Formats: sequence, structure tokens, C-alpha cells
Amino acid sequence: MTIELPIIQWRGCDATERARLLARPAFDAGDRPTAVASIIDRVRRNGDRALAELTRELDGCSPAALEVDLAELDAALEATDPELSRALADAAERIRAFHVADRPRAARVETAPGLVCEVRYPPLSPVGLYVPGGSAPLVSTVMMLAIPAALAGCEEIVLASPPGPDGRIAPEILAAAAFCGVTRVFCVGGAQAVAALAYGTETVPRCTKIFGPGNAWVTEAKQQVAQDPAGAAIDMPAGPSEVLVIADGDADPEFIAWDLLSQAEHGPDSQSILLTDNSALATRVAEVIAELVPDSPRADILRQSLTAARIIVVDDIDTAVDLSNRYAPEHLILNTGDAPAVADRVRNAGSVFIGPWTPESLGDYCSGTNHVLPTYGWARAHGALGCGDFMRRMTFQQASREALAAVGPCAETLAETEGLHAHCMAVRARRNR
Repeated sequence: MTIELPIIQWRGCDATERARLLARPAFDAGDRPTAVASIIDRVRRNGDRALAELTRELDGCSPAALEVDLAELDAALEATDPELSRALADAAERIRAFHVADRPRAARVETAPGLVCEVRYPPLSPVGLYVPGGSAPLVSTVMMLAIPAALAGCEEIVLASPPGPDGRIAPEILAAAAFCGVTRVFCVGGAQAVAALAYGTETVPRCTKIFGPGNAWVTEAKQQVAQDPAGAAIDMPAGPSEVLVIADGDADPEFIAWDLLSQAEHGPDSQSILLTDNSALATRVAEVIAELVPDSPRADILRQSLTAARIIVVDDIDTAVDLSNRYAPEHLILNTGDAPAVADRVRNAGSVFIGPWTPESLGDYCSGTNHVLPTYGWARAHGALGCGDFMRRMTFQQASREALAAVGPCAETLAETEGLHAHCMAVRARRNR
């Protein structure tokens, strides 16, 4: 199968075609919501027994135990390949450095003489981390979730990950969990893992909030438990992974091709878009991609995901930035001669990669920023995961008698304007004493 990426001239498109080019593929949920609701109900009613049954039915295996012994985590870390151990330590150092700097800090302000207002950030606990299984052990996701959770001060960090064909979690994931301070690990995946983390079972603790990526079943389960007052909060909405590259005529076509392919290889529903003001570059990137795909170990996935990829030629880079802000990509790569200046005009993106020497892969693994990002256009209102997501913002205030005397009339006037008599009297009664 030959890969032929469409090259579209933006100027020649009408309003309908332009809207289509910036639209994501529609979700076809089918009967998934009903099926996920049934899975959640089974776990709520039957706890650990339901998890064991669902793992046999959906994963085709029976793990020896639901909870992984901490000694197994330590053994996995001890047996880790030295090169991987060095990479984990190297990446973790930068991830910690960035997230420490980004951690919310308490503040105390005297807003009037004798009236003190404070903001504090107590950590959430327990927190549930979901790490997908599949064809590769996602050690980077363990780091991106567990490191900020530990830095936030979460006392109980619970991780769930599906078993492989042998009924065990990949040892690399266990090693990363031990390295990053995860306190408990459970061998369970899919919607049933989300249900267990949200509602608890005999063995799995009920978690305050659930974090981490997953397939459509995991995403649906997270949305359902987040809508239930008895369920759990979730980190952010999620959809298929995506990248948008803005490049000018001086960009290296091979660099761009690899950037587009590195996102496309995530899964069949991943999206890759190139915006450029240079037609010759557009043509060459399409040619390079066609040359690279057949030799890729994930060629089958690439052939599927690239059916939704596109290259759009615009009049200038300003137009490209405008379209990117409208699209609000999860990952935005700026491969232009004046990339830092272009970055200043970016308004909507999950994470931005500036210049030819900053591939998205750095953010995925080891630059220090978090790779858990809003997708499917949610970057217009949501941001990257950080320590603050593992904390609650709580405010405090304390007034002296003198402060109430000075500030109270303001509250009384506003309460009377709103017609809330008891609010007014709660202040006035004190002032009259």
C-alpha cells in the first residue's frame, strides 16, 4: 500500500472545506457506553471477584494475584538493564526539576488591617494512576504520573496496569513504579481498573482522582465515573494523540517527516498535520514519509493513522499560527527560522516544541515537562498535567473584631443588594455586639 499524503492549498478551499480540514474525526461510540456501564456495575457489586472474571474474559489470562507484592517491584528495579536504569534516573531528574519549580505555593495576604486570607494546597490521597499495557511498556507514563504525585505530597499513590499474555505486568513498568515512589500496584486494566480505582474493592483502595491515558474503553470509563457524585474526579478529557507542525521553507523535510510519524505511530486514530508556507517543502515531506513508512516496525499502524493526516499549504506563517490556535493541538512543533517569536503568538496548545532541534520526543520522555496533555481540541481550556493537579486549592480567612467592624458594612450592602437577609445579619449581629 503506497502512502500518499494529500497536499491541500488553503487559499483554494471554501469555508466548508476549511472547517473539514480542521475537524477531528467524530467518535463512533457505538454500544461502548452501555458496555462500560455494565463493567462498572459488575465491579461495584462484586469487587475483586468481578475484576478476576473480567480479566479472564477480556485479557484472556488469570494473574496470580490482584496486587503486586512490593518485593516484586524492588526485584524488577534491581534486575533492570543498566542502560534503562540510567535513562530513568536521567529523565526523572529533569522531570522533578521542572515540576518542583511549577509546584503551587501557599500564600498569606492581609487584605485589610486584621483580615488575613490564605491559600493552601493540601495533597490528594489516595490517587489512582492508570498505565496502559499493549505492545510496549510505557515507563515514561509511570514517571509523568508518579513523580508529580510524589512531589505534591500524595501519601498513597496507587497504580493499575493490565497484565500481559503471561498474566503479569511488564517488569519495566514495575521497575519504574518502584523508582518513582508508587506505594501500591494492581494487575488489572481497562474499564474495570477505572471502576476499581473510582469505587474501591475489597483490595483496591477507593481513589479521590484518577490520572493517566488509555484506550476508548478507559476513556469512557473515566468519563462515567467522573459524572457520578459517588465516583472519582479525573485529570482531563482525552482523545486520540495528535501533532501539528508549522514549518517554513528552510526546515529539514526528514525532521518533519519523523515528527509526523512519531505521533502517527501511537495508534490508528492518531492525527498528524503539517502547515507550511512552502509548496516545495510540502511535496518533499510527503515523499519522505512515503519512503520511510514501509521500513517502519509499526508500518501497519502508520498506514491506518496516516489516512487522516494532511499537509496544508498556507500563504504565510501568520496564517499557520492562526489555524493552529483554532485547532488547539495536543503537541505543536514550530520548525521555522524565527520559532521563538512564533511561539509568542501561540494561544492554544497542550505543549509547544520550539525550533528544529526540539522534537516532540523530548517532551514525551525527558525534557522535564509532562506528556499527559489535553487532546481533541480541549487544549483551548485545559493544560498539561502538573503537581497542582494532585492537590486541592483551599482558602482560609480570619478577621479580628476590628477588621469586621471596618469591612463588615461592605458585606452588608452587597448582601442586601442580593436580597440575602441572613447573610447581612450574620455580619450585622456581630458588629452590633
